[in-house]
Amino acid sequence: MTVSVTLSQILRLAPNTRSSYRDAFQNGQTVLDQHKISETPLRVAHFMAQVLHESGGLAIQFENLNYSAERLPKVWPSRFKPRGPLDPNEYAHNQPKLANEVYGGRMGNTGPNDGFTYRGRGLLQLTGKESYQEATTILRRENPAAPDFVAQPDQVISAEWCLAVAASKWVSKGCNALADQDDIRKITRAINGGLTGLAERIDWARRTKAVWR
Repeated sequence: MTVSVTLSQILRLAPNTRSSYRDAFQNGQTVLDQHKISETPLRVAHFMAQVLHESGGLAIQFENLNYSAERLPKVWPSRFKPRGPLDPNEYAHNQPKLANEVYGGRMGNTGPNDGFTYRGRGLLQLTGKESYQEATTILRRENPAAPDFVAQPDQVISAEWCLAVAASKWVSKGCNALADQDDIRKITRAINGGLTGLAERIDWARRTKAVWR
């Protein structure tokens, strides 16, 4: 039996939901059905827990890279002084410069401004040009009308595409099967590449499981 995900459920968990995300979930059941996320309450709960964490309770569209000089060495200790070579004062509160430094030359980013252009966006914080290209490839298999997210990266946060982008990433990482195992650590590694924010993700999962059970 298909699990329904309603806007009222979403807003109960995330009262500060951005309008584009609200519109996406208002019309999002088909996307969840298509990607088989809505096949079980456990899949929905884990998908929503990751989405709610990555998007800051559905309030964040773009990755916030507005760090202070004091914070930068804590987030990237190998890059910034005293352990790293870079002066944090030169990157503090300068999001384009910081993004191009920490994301440039990896994750498919090759152009001088790619790090900032393809910074984290959307429900699962798609990051890196390679990920935007992958989302384009996957979604165009499902829907030839899907945009080129490399050429139009802000479409990742649009009401029309944000949920499809997140769902396609979820499926491409094998997360339905991991959700069936109720393995939040493996899901987090698949989505995040590590275990950043695990405690908060576990707390979100506790709350989403209370909604979808």
